[in-house]
Amino acid sequence: MNIKPLADRVLIEPAPAETKTVGGIIIPDTAKEKPLRGKVVAVGHGTKDEEMVLKAGDEVLYGKYAGTELEFDGQKYLIMRQSDVVAVLA
Repeated sequence: MNIKPLADRVLIEPAPAETKTVGGIIIPDTAKEKPLRGKVVAVGHGTKDEEMVLKAGDEVLYGKYAGTELEFDGQKYLIMRQSDVVAVLA
C-alpha cells in the first residue's frame, strides 16, 4: 500500500454495496445505498492529544457522510479522521 494517512486519519476500503433486485428490477448504481461499513487498510500515528486506537484489518462502521472518497489503482477508498468511525465490529 502506497497511501499512508497522516495524524489521526485512517484509510478504509468500503464494503461493496448490496445489489438487491425488487421484483426483477435491477437497481442502478446511483440509487444504491452507500455502505456504512468497511475494513481499515492503513492508519496514521495519531496526535499528541489523541492516540490511534484503530489498526489495519479492523472492521468498522462509520457515518453516512464521513470521509473523503479517493480512487487508487482502480480501487475505491475513504480517508477520514478516527473520530468519524463510530464502532469497531468484533
